[in-house]
Amino acid sequence: MIFDDITGYFTQDSGYILQTFIVIFIALLVDFAQRMVLKRLQTQALKTKNLWDDAILDALRKPVSLIIWAMGIYLATQIIQAATQAVIFNAMGALRDAVIIAALAWFLVQLIGHSERNILGKKEDADKTTINAIGKLLRLSVVVTAVLVALQTLGFSISGVLAFGGIGGIAIGFAAKDLLANFFGGLMIYLDRPFAVGDWIRSPDRNIEGTVEKIGWRLTLIRTFDKRPLYVPNSIFTQIAVENPQRMLNRRIYETIGLRYDDASKVREIVRLVKDMLIHHPEIDTSQTMIVNFNKFASSSMDFFIYTFTKTTNWIHFHEVKQDVLLKIVDIIEQEGAEIAFPTSTIHLADKEILKNFESPT
Repeated sequence: MIFDDITGYFTQDSGYILQTFIVIFIALLVDFAQRMVLKRLQTQALKTKNLWDDAILDALRKPVSLIIWAMGIYLATQIIQAATQAVIFNAMGALRDAVIIAALAWFLVQLIGHSERNILGKKEDADKTTINAIGKLLRLSVVVTAVLVALQTLGFSISGVLAFGGIGGIAIGFAAKDLLANFFGGLMIYLDRPFAVGDWIRSPDRNIEGTVEKIGWRLTLIRTFDKRPLYVPNSIFTQIAVENPQRMLNRRIYETIGLRYDDASKVREIVRLVKDMLIHHPEIDTSQTMIVNFNKFASSSMDFFIYTFTKTTNWIHFHEVKQDVLLKIVDIIEQEGAEIAFPTSTIHLADKEILKNFESPT
């Protein structure tokens, strides 16, 4: 008799508990199955050269799990509500829709991030600055759209939210004008692209020089040559001139060499030989301006200068080329029997007979 009463209690009054358990268990199995399937597909996708299949499969796993559990929990709450008539579960439909929207937004955000990393990792000629900018704009668009749709799903008026955002935006604009200035400064960097990640930049207006490591919406990270991080607000770049040596076409060699006045008869030939050496030098760009001329009677030397451009723009290799050019000039001067001048003073002593005329009588 007692056993029949207990059995009747569980079958009539608490049958929804068993159904709820079955729904949750099925959700667990489905989630496990989709993880196994996606993992196997991902292993196969890694063997292909297609960038998009990797990105899609990487982005799918967690959002799909979230959708499965959202549906499972929603069905479980529906069973409980049917048995208990609890009012609290009436909101589960809208909440389920909001979670699904969030999962879809999560998928798109991850897809954009994975695609960005795949493109940068597998394409050496990819423009990192442009790809980062596009990725950030797309992620921002997805998040804003998802929030607005989720609010509409939950019963909020989008027109009211947008109106409040317009009024609040004015107040926020006055309160955070520096933040907005940095945001639009970063936007201008992405649009105008005066420099990119990896470029060496410097400013004649400010003490800014180094390699760009990151361009954010508020700050740009520059690594100085002594390896210190320099964080520059983006609004600064709208107010200063920025030089980008990384984009130079050539590097210039501009040097002045002085010869002794005793070697005046050899200057013409030395200048000719130096110019001929530069013309035939494999690292000198002869399509650019090249000048080798005697141009000055200095106080202790006869000066000629060289003005030419190297083919390389690499800082280290440029100095190797410059060293080779200068040493070849030294060799030419020595071969002609001349010498490089250095500051000297010559004192001419008067003749003894002349000196006697200036001697005072004794």
